[in-house]
Amino acid sequence: MTVKRAILSPRVYDGNAWHENAVLLIDGERCVGIASPGAAPADFEIVEAAGEMLVPGFIDLQVNGGGGVLFNEKPNVRGIRAICSAHARFGTTALLPTLITDSADITRRALKAGVEAHRTGVPGFLGLHLEGPHLSKAKRGAHSEDLVRAMTERDLKRLIDVRTRVPVLMTTIAPENTKLKQVERLSAAGVTVSLGHTESNYATAMQYVAAGAGMVTHLFNAMSPLAHREPGLVGAALDNGVLHAGIIADGFHVHPAAFGVALRAKNGPGRIFLVTDAMSTIGTDLESFMLNGRLIRRDNGRLTLEDGTLAGADIDMASSVRYLRDEIGLPIEEAFAMASQYPAEAVGVADRKGKLEPGFDADFIELDDDLRVTRTWIGGRVAFEAG
Repeated sequence: MTVKRAILSPRVYDGNAWHENAVLLIDGERCVGIASPGAAPADFEIVEAAGEMLVPGFIDLQVNGGGGVLFNEKPNVRGIRAICSAHARFGTTALLPTLITDSADITRRALKAGVEAHRTGVPGFLGLHLEGPHLSKAKRGAHSEDLVRAMTERDLKRLIDVRTRVPVLMTTIAPENTKLKQVERLSAAGVTVSLGHTESNYATAMQYVAAGAGMVTHLFNAMSPLAHREPGLVGAALDNGVLHAGIIADGFHVHPAAFGVALRAKNGPGRIFLVTDAMSTIGTDLESFMLNGRLIRRDNGRLTLEDGTLAGADIDMASSVRYLRDEIGLPIEEAFAMASQYPAEAVGVADRKGKLEPGFDADFIELDDDLRVTRTWIGGRVAFEAG
């Protein structure tokens, strides 16, 4: 028997409009609708919200770690569960644990863990993101040069097989180490192919989009820039309406001016959406950690290798939303969409996530007036409560 609840909140945002002094009706794991308090059915338990507003849960498609756990270092279900739990504290109700370029054995274990996490219903687990190893060595960023390599037939078949057993499988690739035919086969099998860590020119990028690539990984970072005679991957991402693009909103990875220009320039229907690219530091006081045997230091919101190369991000999704409001100057509704609706659209789950409509997953968060998370619900159950 499912539990029926009416969550009473001063303000409810369903992804399209605000409802004042309203209740969100949930039946088990699904949303039923939004009503006035007096119109809630008698068999629904009234639950008072812990915040000032209730909004769709955040969706993060690039999460390397959290809660002291790096997926590369703990590629198992326990690691996935710890990462999902850590990010629930900051409003993320669905995420893709992301494996940074690693050995064949670690990659195999990560894929196996993702299949098991889905089978056992880990709260907040949406699927997997493999960021590499099929990247450009010249634009590898913090990825280990020794582990970057070309995609093989075995790699491709493994990805296609795993896609049949997880809701979402995303892989970041570079044209330098992945063939057009491989992208065609991955896309046809339902794998989300994202272009990133590449020196690809505009024309090549467009060929890969035609082959099935539908996304760009962390816009501006580790890719060919926009220039007036060679638009590069940045130009392709903004010009081509097919492409969705993740972006990191921490003030370090993208200058606010460039951020604003990109938002104004982006052709649709593809959207720019938030990703955190978060590492294991989220929700902890860690000052450093290891990746592929290399030390990464944490310093006032920046994560860097010894040579100063940025290595992921030290930011959560709620902080990213506040950055969009306070530093970029976006309306809060657009900031919410970039954290929920747009990433849902990017990976094809917008029919059940990213909004609070009848039949959608009961994934939502309660926020105070400062946009800090007071309570997180995943699948109609409380996953985090402040205090």
